[in-house]
Amino acid sequence: MNKSQLSEEIKRWGTELGFQQLGFTTTSLAEDETYLLNWLKQGRHGDMAYMERHGTKRSRPEDLVTGTITVISARMDYMSPSSEHPSQVLNNRELAYVSRYAMGRDYHKLMRQRLQKLATRIENEIGDFGYRCFVDSAPVLEKALARNAGLGWIGKHSNLIHPKAGSWFFLGEIYTDLPLEIDEPFDKHHCGSCEACITICPTKAIIAPMQVDARRCISYLTIELRDAIPEVFRKMIGNRVYGCDDCQLICPWNKFSKNSEEDDFRVRNGLDSPTLVELFAWTEAEFLKKTEGSAIRRIGYECWLRNIAVGLGNAPKTNEVIAALKNRQHNASALVQKHIEWALVQHGIEN
Repeated sequence: MNKSQLSEEIKRWGTELGFQQLGFTTTSLAEDETYLLNWLKQGRHGDMAYMERHGTKRSRPEDLVTGTITVISARMDYMSPSSEHPSQVLNNRELAYVSRYAMGRDYHKLMRQRLQKLATRIENEIGDFGYRCFVDSAPVLEKALARNAGLGWIGKHSNLIHPKAGSWFFLGEIYTDLPLEIDEPFDKHHCGSCEACITICPTKAIIAPMQVDARRCISYLTIELRDAIPEVFRKMIGNRVYGCDDCQLICPWNKFSKNSEEDDFRVRNGLDSPTLVELFAWTEAEFLKKTEGSAIRRIGYECWLRNIAVGLGNAPKTNEVIAALKNRQHNASALVQKHIEWALVQHGIEN
């Protein structure tokens, strides 16, 4: 089949595999490279040293995978219809808020398997070809590539937004040497004068439209950071123990978002609305068992307890909360102890 026919078939096969949209783009990312290098130079990546470790491979796909001339960008909705509404959890400080992308199975594994199935389907049709599949697993400027492939625009919160699907979706890519029909980039920005995401950000991490200082971001502080969470941000974190969705929750474009039909993205172990006390009582064995196959596991048990301790410090003062903190105070790691001590001080209990 010719280039146009193959491009149409790939999109059809992708839809059959559960992707909501696929698009094709070139490897050109010159403007995005300049933005990335300036962002790194200003140190806004914090302790995420891997962001600069690969140099310009992140913005030059052909350097990361030799022979790449086309990028297949795919998106997949993830919001589970069975989850408790996020605002109900955020407004109840006795509950723990877990970012909605982490409710079910780790998206890295699911999407990578689907992309591999798509690549195999192409291979069965045309024979061997060069490719590599990525899902947030290598130095890839996924949002810029998705924008260039026509999947949406990058909003002021720096997430990709599709006008008919909002932003509750994952992205994945196939770097390939196939000369496919390139899609029109989504070069129109539809945020207008709205700055709701900038205003609502608890830690003011969105320092300007499309400029996020990761060092202030709750997702960075609770997931990427391995040291103590700076005290200046602890009250602002509230009950968010794994990530933060505030900028997406307030975005008016998400009224068009769709719930996911993927069973693997459905809520596991009640993580859509657990109590902070309940999670803090988990042993390490329970943590490993209940986060098996989940993106949450990668932060490790120590950081999990660290985050929940902060949440407990921001929770209403009850005998149950105080008891939970004191029960762990002397048999936790130094990092966790530091956050427990802070939490107790918030409730008027000096150590």
